[in-house]
Amino acid sequence: MRVIEYKCPNCGSGMVFDSKTGMLACHSCGKEDNIENIPDPLTGSTFSEDEAKEYQCASCGAAIVTEAETTATICSFCGSGVVLGDRLTGKLAPAQVIPFSIGKVEAEAAFRKWCRNGLLTPSGFMTADRIKSMTGIYVPFWLYELNNRIEVSAHATRVRTYTQGDYHYTETQHFEVYRDIVLNYTKLPIDASEKMNDELMDKLEPFPYDQLKSFKTPYLAGFNAEKYNYDDQQLFPRAKDKIRDYMEAYIRSTMEGYTTVTYANKQIDTKLQRADYVLLPVWMVHYDYNKLDHAFAMNGQTGKVVGKPPISKAKVAGWFTGIFSVSFLSLKLISWAMGGGLW
Repeated sequence: MRVIEYKCPNCGSGMVFDSKTGMLACHSCGKEDNIENIPDPLTGSTFSEDEAKEYQCASCGAAIVTEAETTATICSFCGSGVVLGDRLTGKLAPAQVIPFSIGKVEAEAAFRKWCRNGLLTPSGFMTADRIKSMTGIYVPFWLYELNNRIEVSAHATRVRTYTQGDYHYTETQHFEVYRDIVLNYTKLPIDASEKMNDELMDKLEPFPYDQLKSFKTPYLAGFNAEKYNYDDQQLFPRAKDKIRDYMEAYIRSTMEGYTTVTYANKQIDTKLQRADYVLLPVWMVHYDYNKLDHAFAMNGQTGKVVGKPPISKAKVAGWFTGIFSVSFLSLKLISWAMGGGLW
């Protein structure tokens, strides 16, 4: 078992990744180091992939008990950020990472602002003063590159109506349509953590993939991180399902201009070109409102917040009442304008 911790060479305090500067920083003395210039301690190392769950903090010696999926955490005794090296090697080693660009203070402020914008949320929720926890987590994703070969045969019609003299005519043209399409999708993200809600993770997209960097352990210092529960082959069916609607829409777009289109045959062959294991930044927010725990997620790069806030029944009733009142008044005015009086 190996615990990796970055100590400040000036004062000995633990160093963590600073989302503002993108540097490994010491919050005690202010020293900053460029991560790209720091040798990664995992380079050339090999570890067993056992499921050991207890580690020892290098700073205070306290036992760090984690779940089997955890790859980075924070010591609950001294607050040091630690990376569990034996869970980040071999097939468990990420290829790339998108670092956090939003720190915890900025994330809390963005979440409070998001809560205040809810038109139908209860007033008590909008104050955003019941945040139970806000945790920065590097979530494991697979980024897929998929090649799709699509063959479609269809019968289409184009209908035209016109009048000539005293007669109305309907002209129907029939067409046999064939399409041979190649569609490639790159950087299709599928979260690989069993803990994470798939719907929340999907809604966090898009991530700025131009910010992808080669994986180095210092990016994890001061944050939590998870290793994948499902490999790329296990999630391949979900990746195909995710692009299905996009492919259907594209097929329809190639057959515009017809009145009707009836598919006679449609074959889609999807091949996995490659899948890269990456870590993407997510702030998980747990909010206590009305004795219930509400979970939200925030994109650690863009600040996008997703989740289902509670709905105020009183505000919904007021909203419908307002709509009904405006509609009723509009009908009265129309009736008056047409000489029907104001009832």
